[in-house]
Amino acid sequence: MLTFDGVWHFGEVFSSRMNPGFHCEHRCILLMAQRNRDKILRPIVVPFIHDHHLMLQHDNARPHVARICTQFLEAEYIPVLAWPAYSPDMSPIEHVWDALDRRIRQRVPVPANIQQLRTSIEEE
Repeated sequence: MLTFDGVWHFGEVFSSRMNPGFHCEHRCILLMAQRNRDKILRPIVVPFIHDHHLMLQHDNARPHVARICTQFLEAEYIPVLAWPAYSPDMSPIEHVWDALDRRIRQRVPVPANIQQLRTSIEEE
């Protein structure tokens, strides 16, 4: 989701600079929510959560909490962790990523390519 959000955010900033009257409001959020549901949740997240009996955590971004996504998750019986809006410091995964990043950077030698990075992450 991060990559998609980053690409979309770049597109919004680029469009607003080219057209100062451009604002991404309800229609853009709905389009991002539909894409989130169809390209990420349905084919990837839902099967993984069902297979591993997990709970979903997201960052409460507007496309993630749009009715189209919340109704989809409810229909698929996906438990969603209740989470305060705009609270990345409370996210346990952020601390995991930070610890993993520190451990990878301490490796000798530091991974020099994607395959070495993948192997290092798997070993950690």
